[in-house]
Amino acid sequence: MLQQAAQWIGYLATLLLAISLLVNNDVKFRWLNLSGCVAFIIYGAVLNALPVVLTNVLLFGINAWFLVQIYRRHELFEIYEFKKGGVIVDRFLEFYEKDILLYFPEYKRELLEGNLNFVVLRDLVIANAFSTKLSDDGTAEVFLNYTTSKYRDYKVGRFIFEKEKQFLLSKGISKIYYPKLANLHHKKFLLKIGFQKEIINGKECLTKNLIA
Repeated sequence: MLQQAAQWIGYLATLLLAISLLVNNDVKFRWLNLSGCVAFIIYGAVLNALPVVLTNVLLFGINAWFLVQIYRRHELFEIYEFKKGGVIVDRFLEFYEKDILLYFPEYKRELLEGNLNFVVLRDLVIANAFSTKLSDDGTAEVFLNYTTSKYRDYKVGRFIFEKEKQFLLSKGISKIYYPKLANLHHKKFLLKIGFQKEIINGKECLTKNLIA
């Protein structure tokens, strides 16, 4: 019975390691890989397979070390506001358009004109494109908030809505809201950082008051 359970743990470990090789986000890769190592350590311990245990203890330590470095790493975040875009911004939006549509199905480049538009630079690399339309009452509807897959570790979102919310306030935004979200992970993150469900114009939206 114990060996049968260990066999299932071994299958789980294999699955976790395989999934870790499919993601292109450093944090997710390390956590999945580390979890797979833990499962293999349990598997090896139950079956008394010392080489399996030792190998995965070593790999666990390597993954843990890299995770510590990732979370301790100091990165430079900057906001670069744009109106019409420019060569680099336009190329970014064009290159990632298919992926953008998975998160914002109604996205069209022309819809950004006249909005408050900016990109978030992460160590001088474009990590995020953001566009919102401000109303006279201080509410702003988000049309686009796209982060490339490499940087989907929630740091960009926290930078925009928490660390750099003064930038949004300086633009006259007191409340920001999403009228529709196609991605459940994005929705989950927004709820985690303080967005709340609210009915606006007869539709359920996720809103956040920037003025505490």
